[in-house]
Amino acid sequence: MKIGVLALQGAFIEHESKLAELGIQPVQVRLAEHLQDIDALIIPGGESTTIGKLATQYGLIEPLREFARQKPTWGTCAGMIFLAKDIGIDRQPILGLMDIKVNRNAFGRQIDSFEQDIEINGIGDAPFHAVFIRAPIISEVMEHAHPEVEVLAALDDGRIVAAQQGHLLATAFHPELTDDQRLHRYFASMVQST
Repeated sequence: MKIGVLALQGAFIEHESKLAELGIQPVQVRLAEHLQDIDALIIPGGESTTIGKLATQYGLIEPLREFARQKPTWGTCAGMIFLAKDIGIDRQPILGLMDIKVNRNAFGRQIDSFEQDIEINGIGDAPFHAVFIRAPIISEVMEHAHPEVEVLAALDDGRIVAAQQGHLLATAFHPELTDDQRLHRYFASMVQST
């Protein structure tokens, strides 16, 4: 199994390390041709505006969109913004594939970043220690989504921080910055089942 990590900006090296720990070969994706030999893709956290601009500059938007329509793709933090159909503004390049509305920087500035234990459906009973850095939230799951969007995790106040729609996975936090491998294992099992 080969899982690509979009390596334009952000926490891609940390995702590569997590994949390698699980015995999965990570592949840095910077050009469209890098998508050809991989089974799945992780779009890391970082600055969503910058990732969008660089993806446009390198001619990656359409190849990424086409890839993610067919193969498992996981967006973390900025990657979640990149996957969403609605981010509240039109001028930022996104893939627009998940039937979710995302509120960018939902918790405020960098200084408002935090960590919290959360329950995540599908990865076991133990709480996951989630790291939120200038994190977005899913403010709305769109009606008539097909396939249906499954909410995997929400904060105590009901704000959604993880969801799955078919072969697409989105998390508002940074699982690559923890010692917990369960979400990367979960994504790998999604890849194996497709």
